[in-house]
Amino acid sequence: MSQKVIIYPGTFDPLTYGHIDIIERGAQLGDQLIVAVSLNLGKQPLFSIEERTELVKAEVARINDANKRGLPVLVKSFSGLLTDFATQQGATSILRGLRAVADFEYEFQMASINKRLHGELETMFLMAAEQQHFVASRFVKEVAVFGGDVTSFVPDNVAKALKQKLANKNA
Repeated sequence: MSQKVIIYPGTFDPLTYGHIDIIERGAQLGDQLIVAVSLNLGKQPLFSIEERTELVKAEVARINDANKRGLPVLVKSFSGLLTDFATQQGATSILRGLRAVADFEYEFQMASINKRLHGELETMFLMAAEQQHFVASRFVKEVAVFGGDVTSFVPDNVAKALKQKLANKNA
């Protein structure tokens, strides 16, 4: 029997508690979960792909320490087509989180394109946890830009990295 490898892709700019919720729940759905940090220059991320990958790895290390189920969650960065990355990783599924109905239309279109590009790759959707459904990285960055407290939206290491990044940007 082949292993069920799931890819959870995203820009993670920055990683939020909503992302973490999907990672923790997604880790229970297959044999292996790979959190795939996307270069995605189209979004003009605040953090570099290296910085985002390290921030995700730090939180995933905590998740792996708490998860005694089997294989650890992996974190890898990629650029290019998600379907190519999924093929390279031997993935069977893509995992996406949905916060609201507005997310569904975009995610449905992406799932359809990915299915056309890689017919064997399925997309699974998880609804965001009730307490996280409104949290979006772009809003977290906006709150941080204006000096607001983001600690209820992101882990401490991410909040510190945001503060430092914005201080350096404004210096």
